[in-house]
Amino acid sequence: MAAPLKAVDGNADLQALMSDLASRARAAARVLALAPPEQKNRALEAMERAIRQNAAAILAANAEDVAEARASGNATSAFIDRLTLTPARVEGMAEGIGIVRGIADPIGVVTESWQRPNGMTIERVRVPLGVVGVIFESRPNVAADAGVLCLKSGNAVILRGGSDSFRSCRAIHDCLVQGLREAGLPEAAITLVPTRDRAAVGMMLSGLNGAVDVIVPRGGKSLVARVEQEARVPVFAHLEGVNHVYVDASADLAMAKSIVLNAKMRRTGVCGAAETLLVDRAAVAKNLKPLVEMLLDAGCEVRGDDAVQKTDARVKPASEDDWDTEYLDAIIAAKVVDGVDGAIAHIQNHGSHHTDAIVSADERAATKFLSEVDSAIVLHNASTQFADGGEFGFGAEIGIATGRFHARGPVGAEQLTSFKYRVHGTGQTRP
Repeated sequence: MAAPLKAVDGNADLQALMSDLASRARAAARVLALAPPEQKNRALEAMERAIRQNAAAILAANAEDVAEARASGNATSAFIDRLTLTPARVEGMAEGIGIVRGIADPIGVVTESWQRPNGMTIERVRVPLGVVGVIFESRPNVAADAGVLCLKSGNAVILRGGSDSFRSCRAIHDCLVQGLREAGLPEAAITLVPTRDRAAVGMMLSGLNGAVDVIVPRGGKSLVARVEQEARVPVFAHLEGVNHVYVDASADLAMAKSIVLNAKMRRTGVCGAAETLLVDRAAVAKNLKPLVEMLLDAGCEVRGDDAVQKTDARVKPASEDDWDTEYLDAIIAAKVVDGVDGAIAHIQNHGSHHTDAIVSADERAATKFLSEVDSAIVLHNASTQFADGGEFGFGAEIGIATGRFHARGPVGAEQLTSFKYRVHGTGQTRP
């Protein structure tokens, strides 16, 4: 199913390959910017169909990737979970494409219009960013999510997946190319870097001679750090998810237990997983022991402060580093804080501006938390695992942006646009 890999012999050949990919992607971006919504949606429909028709091939390719990762002896259970595709996850990819197809096309939308005293009309209209470079690790579904979101928003994309998911990404990419082909769109609109050579990452970060307009990193702390250090083009920052759940004194215990367990244990390896539990000191007697025992009984290691350690002999002492750690595993740090102000202060000092939640029946406490916690996503009485573009109705996401410029939170099709101004006159000149 996958096309043969082009031979790359040395840095010169890799540079030539990457330059060629970039040139083709740039040309494809010009076509996509003008493509009508109907044509893009035909491609998305064909992609959704191709994913379902080729599910067996995708799963077979993924099985080889997973076997290789296991054989390396270095892969954690959380890493294997992120890498693994199942029939349900492949079907989820197809369903996500269908949702993206159904959302309104963001390109050409006039977001604001006004008339000046001289009679000129000024419009602000959404336009594509151009060529998006996506560098990601382990999770092969990112290839589909990023590809279809960029297509919907009129952008070309260059995908550089992790070496661990190389076969899986190629199988998924073949389905995306089939959709482009059926709709008469350039195949270079969604390009997969056809080599595991890590030097390709550095070339993408350089901007490939101006061909790449923005970089989106999806991966661990080391990848994001490298991207932010080396990138010569704008970056949609995606920092680690040191996410918190704060259980207020007023919280319903049954609700708190359900939310905390889901936030931590539904999928421990996703960026929306909770990594720290904060419990209000005012209700320690009611809430702390049941929450800690629930996590321990579910197979989650708990590392706590002195108050948490006293609830159960199985609790391990937390170090200072634990408050700043994204475990991506069945481990959680737990701490007792002085009310909502204590929770906000802890999150301000140790959070990563990704996703934080409060469980509370006190609307004033919830409002204060939602207003003052400076994270891309803040939730009241809901699990942090909802930090996902699909759950926001975007169909998919290209990442969770934790920076403050341009896009923040789940980056969907609309967030992959910029704008320009269109000015309509009747012969006006400036005095």
